[in-house]
Amino acid sequence: MTEAVHTETHGFQTEVKQLLNLMAHSLYSNKEVFLRELVSNAADAADKLRFKALSNSDLYENEGELHVRLILDKDNKTLTISDNGIGMSRDEVIEHLGTIAKSGTKSFFGELSGDQAKDSQLIGQFGVGFYSAFIVADKVTVLSRAAGQPADQGVQWESDGDGSFTVADINKPGRGTDIILHLREAEQEFLDDWRLRSIIGKYSDHISVAVEMWNEGEPEQTDEEGTVTSPATDGEWGQVNKATALWTRAKGEISDEEYQEFYKHISHDYQDALAWSHNKVEGNQEYTSLLYVPAKAPFDMYNRDQSHGLKLYVQRVFVMDDAEQFMPTYLRFVKGVLDSNDLPLNVSREILQDNKTTAQLRKACSKRVLSMLEKMAKNDDEQYLGFWNEFGNVLKEGPAEDHGNREQIAGLLRFASTNNDSDAQTVSLENYLERMKEGQDKIYYITADSYAAANHSPHLEIFRKKGIEVLLMWERVDEWLMSHLNEFKDKQFVSVTKGELDLGELDDEETKKAQAEANEALAPLLERVKASLGEDIKEVRLTHRLTNTPSCVVADEHDMSTQMIKLMRSAGQPVPEQKYILELNPEHTLVKKLDTIAEGEQFNEWSQLLLEQAQLAEQGGLKDPAAFVARINRLLLV
Repeated sequence: MTEAVHTETHGFQTEVKQLLNLMAHSLYSNKEVFLRELVSNAADAADKLRFKALSNSDLYENEGELHVRLILDKDNKTLTISDNGIGMSRDEVIEHLGTIAKSGTKSFFGELSGDQAKDSQLIGQFGVGFYSAFIVADKVTVLSRAAGQPADQGVQWESDGDGSFTVADINKPGRGTDIILHLREAEQEFLDDWRLRSIIGKYSDHISVAVEMWNEGEPEQTDEEGTVTSPATDGEWGQVNKATALWTRAKGEISDEEYQEFYKHISHDYQDALAWSHNKVEGNQEYTSLLYVPAKAPFDMYNRDQSHGLKLYVQRVFVMDDAEQFMPTYLRFVKGVLDSNDLPLNVSREILQDNKTTAQLRKACSKRVLSMLEKMAKNDDEQYLGFWNEFGNVLKEGPAEDHGNREQIAGLLRFASTNNDSDAQTVSLENYLERMKEGQDKIYYITADSYAAANHSPHLEIFRKKGIEVLLMWERVDEWLMSHLNEFKDKQFVSVTKGELDLGELDDEETKKAQAEANEALAPLLERVKASLGEDIKEVRLTHRLTNTPSCVVADEHDMSTQMIKLMRSAGQPVPEQKYILELNPEHTLVKKLDTIAEGEQFNEWSQLLLEQAQLAEQGGLKDPAAFVARINRLLLV
């Protein structure tokens, strides 16, 4: 090994220390995946060099054949994964190998339980890449030099996983990266030639870069008379994998196992994908897409800075990772590859922003994913609900972002409802329409802070009495969703907590007559309550949505709902003070009693109490809860 100079010792990022400790205890249930991870990273390095060399061929340094090589040294018990790809500078080595350059690490480690089977799944879901080397090695040495840099700009990184690593300058004639694994005594199986070849065949056949191993030469063979029957052959590097880009092959030639291994290669996920769609399009546009839906959501799904998108290839040449221009934000969980013949090889992120071809490809990829999800929902309800539980809240962002596919996205949404005594979100809008009562022309819903608050809201009383189903929503994104989802199949969405309730044909003539009589009889009471409460409310009116509760507050039809106000305030946005409408139940004993009380202090106290009760039920809290408690105590003693 080249002599190292200018050696420095660095401490790992805290999260890396924890991760290395887990690796040392072999939490992967299948140790051989370390080779898949390292070969995959090496192949990515080769892809990146191929792309950069399009604009600077000098980066090839007169060696244009890209490869990944596995080198065995049984005497020293080392396995080396070597590539002649893009390589790394000293700063890049420290950055990439000393920290986990991925958000959500705290959440990840917060999920670790100490249960090896569970934790191994979490590690795979998180994607650890290079650090998987410590599954089988008690020391790892990395030699690297960035393409285009002089030989004396090489760097050596080394660690035994104890919390620190050393970095030194070296002379490295060839570009690229060598990862040298000093295998533990118990992991000597990975020095077996046949074992490594079988692992490469299993995990890395689809990688478009050649993965090579050394083939020993054969000695000269002679017969009994000394005649040469077979000349001696020299040893040579031989390709182990097929090195054919999987997405370019016909679908009928690709097994499910190959599809799944390719998914793990591009996503660094440990688990199988939930579903995938492989599509080749020819005509006005020529492209191939291979899109995957993961089984589990990553820990940084809701991080604003999270990178997402597809691996972009142009005419089979790798161009960029995480090309977000081809996948809308609400489908950011989708992984995959897009290979276009209609984009220039020197395409950049800036060019993609305003490119007409990009917009068409984005639209096509979005449609492909939505169709895949529709098929899943139709054919396997259990599988789709598994997807929904992982990614449902992300999909709910769709109607606001993708107006053209709003109806299709709405058909994929799932909700809890008053039809089921459960918080399980299993009801589709199609299910709701099928169960609508005769004469019903609206889809009713309620948003609240929790399932319990939604399910027990007094606004549902009349709906339960009449057997009208109401969708129950309590996720933070739900109010945002419903502000952009106005109708489904010509049926309008109506919040049961906003505006004046009109059940239309669902109310009989006798009920409507009784309501009109109550409005006339109690008109003086409503004026007295409005005068008592003054500026605290916008209006007082009788309600016909309550059966057991004396009062409720509702937002005016064009005002912001309680949940939208909470959402905006939690985001730090200023929200003007909003006045609500107080509705009184004319059939309730407390309202009838209020009508018998003369104007004065006691009338004011009861009016305020009915308002505060309604605010507490609707908003989950009061500005002055102590005053509310004192008021109840005073009235109890009257």
